[in-house]
Amino acid sequence: MNTKYVFVTGGVASSLGKGIIAASLAKLLQARGLRVTIQKFDPYINVDPGTLNPYEHGECYVTDDGAETDLDLGHYERFLGVHMSKANNVTTGKIYHTVITKEREGAYLGKTVQIIPHITDEIKRRMLLLGKTGNFDVIITEVGGTVGDMESQPFLESIRQLQWEMPEDDLMCIHLTLVPLLRAAGELKTKPTQHSVQMLQQAGVHPDIIVCRTEMNLSPEIRKKVALFCNVKPGHVIQSIDAPSIYQVPLNMQAEGLDKMVVDHLKLECKPEPDFTQLKAFLDKLYNPKSEIDIALVGKYVELQDAYKSILESFVHAGAANECKVNVHTVHSEFLDESNLEETLGQMDGILVAPGFGERGLEGKIIAIRYAREHNVPFFGICLGMQMCVVEFARDVLGLKDACSAEVNMHSANPVIDLMADQKSTTIKGGTMRLGAYECKLDKNSLAYKIYGSEIISERHRHRYEFNGSYLEAFEAAGMHASGKNPDTGLVEIVEIPSHPFFIGTQFHPELKSTPEKPQPIFVSFVAAAKKYHNA
Repeated sequence: MNTKYVFVTGGVASSLGKGIIAASLAKLLQARGLRVTIQKFDPYINVDPGTLNPYEHGECYVTDDGAETDLDLGHYERFLGVHMSKANNVTTGKIYHTVITKEREGAYLGKTVQIIPHITDEIKRRMLLLGKTGNFDVIITEVGGTVGDMESQPFLESIRQLQWEMPEDDLMCIHLTLVPLLRAAGELKTKPTQHSVQMLQQAGVHPDIIVCRTEMNLSPEIRKKVALFCNVKPGHVIQSIDAPSIYQVPLNMQAEGLDKMVVDHLKLECKPEPDFTQLKAFLDKLYNPKSEIDIALVGKYVELQDAYKSILESFVHAGAANECKVNVHTVHSEFLDESNLEETLGQMDGILVAPGFGERGLEGKIIAIRYAREHNVPFFGICLGMQMCVVEFARDVLGLKDACSAEVNMHSANPVIDLMADQKSTTIKGGTMRLGAYECKLDKNSLAYKIYGSEIISERHRHRYEFNGSYLEAFEAAGMHASGKNPDTGLVEIVEIPSHPFFIGTQFHPELKSTPEKPQPIFVSFVAAAKKYHNA
């Protein structure tokens, strides 16, 4: 069977959930026995989101092979349970960089380089690239932005050309749109959807299925009206209604018949029905918790929940594994101080200090860590959170009052967190951090080993600064143990305090590998420790 292609576009408004619809369809097809992957095409001119502020674009998701990608790739991995790669996220910046590099090398000698055909040809090449490996039956491509955006036009033009070039049963287009509820009138309005589809059709792209995001059920009359005015087959207008969990959406899409429409259109040979045994078992635990805990997530981008999307999802997975509802309370570290510390953290069953960059909000993170250490509250620090627990320990236990990270003060007399040696000559910011999966060797007499049950683990990284090894002996003597190190470089990856009920910091990002069916071990253990603390 040759590779088939599905394109998912969006209209009316952003944040309708194209990534969730794409991931849900992929999950449905995977559960029918098909080999599926998803790729995201983003219209911004940044080469990748690695240099973007989280307020701009949510978290930057990192793959095993070191790609800094859109957060939707996290959804893809969590839904499918398979690893994405650099090839799964393409931006306008990457497209133009490739074309301009080829032009400088002389690939287009004598030609005027234009959006059509040069840019669109490169977009099409990237869209079909994964299909040439022969590893996939279906490739789903999510196009970022909304129809009508100037930045998205070359992507839509590329899809138009592919619809024209390829056999009808090798390609299809799904358009996600909004059917808003006007509460004053008590009506669902279809006009925004009609306009959105008209704009898509003006770009030459014809949708085969329209998915309507809605707060209430669409009547048969509304579905028929949308199908008629948008020129799609009757029955090919389906709803995506608000769900209690994103992991419910594949089941909702199955009930709407999305997978059957795709299988029939693309003439796919697969199982007649998807197998959702594991997903339903997960949802049963998620919806029926036997206990409840409160966790403080201390960070400096808390106004935007997408900034910590993978952490929040990891708590969902770990909560279900513990049959426990995890209430995550976001705490803005910039506004945390001694005057509101007890009021803010006193009722928490666990404290997680989140990743980040820069000086803003660091002192708030440090006092939150000190509170967790001194009050025996379960603590978990990730990346910058781990680095700040090292700084806090140096200041308050080792007595190095001026201890800090070289990121904050490169001339510090006690840089317990220092710039990595191979970063000191780096001047380019984009794509130059320590990125991707690296091995870590665990001390067999540690909490980390107890959690993982394995001596060698592999986790993903995204950082420039590291634990300063010249201070390691002093830390070990004072009670902070380096329980995980890179086997090749000796870089400290995990620190813990054995005398504390649960105190662990990781230089890596464990949240990036958590899925509903394989929850991340540290998160599972952290939630279990918080449950124990709550009950005590």
